[in-house]
Amino acid sequence: MMLKINLLLISLVFPTTFALAQHCDCKVNYEWVKKTFEENDAGFQYALKLKGAQAYADHNKKILSKVLKAKTLNECTPILYEWLKFFRSGHIGIRINNQAQQDNPVKSDKQFPDWERYPIETEEFKAYLNSKKTTDYEGIWETPPYQIGIKKNGDQYIGFIIASGASTWTKGQVKLKFSIKDDSAKAVFYVRDHSALDFDNVVLTGKNHLQIGNFNLTKIYPQLKDEPKYVQYFKSISANQPYLEQLNETTLYLRIPSFEGSVKGSIDSVLRLNKEKILHTKNLIIDIRYNGGGSDNAYQNIIPYLYTNPIRSVGVEYLSTKLNNQRMLDFINKPEYGFSAEDKKWAKKTYDKLENKLGQFVNPNEYVASEIKKDTIYPFPQNVGILINEANGSTAEQFLLEAKQSKKVKLFGVTTFGVLDISNMYFVDSPCKEFQLGYSLSRSLRIPGFTIDEKGIQPDYYLDKGIPASEWTNYVNNILNEK
Repeated sequence: MMLKINLLLISLVFPTTFALAQHCDCKVNYEWVKKTFEENDAGFQYALKLKGAQAYADHNKKILSKVLKAKTLNECTPILYEWLKFFRSGHIGIRINNQAQQDNPVKSDKQFPDWERYPIETEEFKAYLNSKKTTDYEGIWETPPYQIGIKKNGDQYIGFIIASGASTWTKGQVKLKFSIKDDSAKAVFYVRDHSALDFDNVVLTGKNHLQIGNFNLTKIYPQLKDEPKYVQYFKSISANQPYLEQLNETTLYLRIPSFEGSVKGSIDSVLRLNKEKILHTKNLIIDIRYNGGGSDNAYQNIIPYLYTNPIRSVGVEYLSTKLNNQRMLDFINKPEYGFSAEDKKWAKKTYDKLENKLGQFVNPNEYVASEIKKDTIYPFPQNVGILINEANGSTAEQFLLEAKQSKKVKLFGVTTFGVLDISNMYFVDSPCKEFQLGYSLSRSLRIPGFTIDEKGIQPDYYLDKGIPASEWTNYVNNILNEK
């Protein structure tokens, strides 16, 4: 269960002539995506039932008209992704194959020769910043792999490239723009392929941290001293590895930015090194904001610290098709999955069950839900607060479904993304192998009694807009300590 939000996997760095050279024009790619998805995606019929055949027919007609006008893969790929979004918000994707990018590098000055530029030299801009007496959005900011200068021009702020680690952007090109009026913001951020993302949130937190939509920028010039609460907040949301720190004598803070399988070892290491501290501290705050999911196995060693009573976990059923069932063989034959001998036996047994029921949904475990029972209930931590937000999905939501069954646990924040009912993504190569289609193999047995998709999981304590995101940790800390 993987949400990579941006969860929705779409990359557009590739040569504009690649697809045509391989005789896969947009219509060919669209027909393949449509057929493959209709025949193999576990959520296709479910979405069709919810939205209706006529809505689907209208959607196909609209998309086809766009497909017929697309002359390059660069133009085609967003249209294919737009077609996928009819079905759900997550666990879908178009992913460009790395080899296509490596074999056909693109350069910004060739691909975007007429792109808007902002004519100011870096040293001149620094001198201007040094002369300022106030702190605002102007400055030199970093969001890897870019360094971006932001300067006010009339009523608008212009962000321009100072240094770039991406071949599609060069110095001086305009990377972003935003304006703020009457506490409302309007922003545009141009991503790696120069397509535009529009946002209505621009938030300056402290003196050195700026959030534009889903992008976090850190000021690198001039760098000013911030209050500790801002330092703590941006350390947390910028982290790509888990860590634990002590907020005070009674509260620990555990940050887990991802449940990806590759991070499991780090999560387990943090828990192991801090086991005694966790078991002797009254309160624990677990911050999973912006955690888009990964592998259920990654969070398993957290559960014992939360456990108070048996936890039920509802299973899934798989759509059996020749293409879908291939993933079980991948588990067995491809070492990158890291399956043990016992895991491979499970995969082979499941493959045999699926192959015997082609065209059907199959519950390989033959039960609706499993129950987690532990022999030990730890007295500490007594209270566990989990910070959640709208970017939590997939495995992160599965973790919350299990964690919130504990009497110790309360969720704080805002409603999660809502992408869990249709899951287990699988990527398959397009006919010319220049991109992969991502779709889902399973649907939850919670359907229709307890659905998460397009709804999300609600917090026990809603943290409204009057509580800045940088204050959430302190707010929860005060509640857990009854202040």
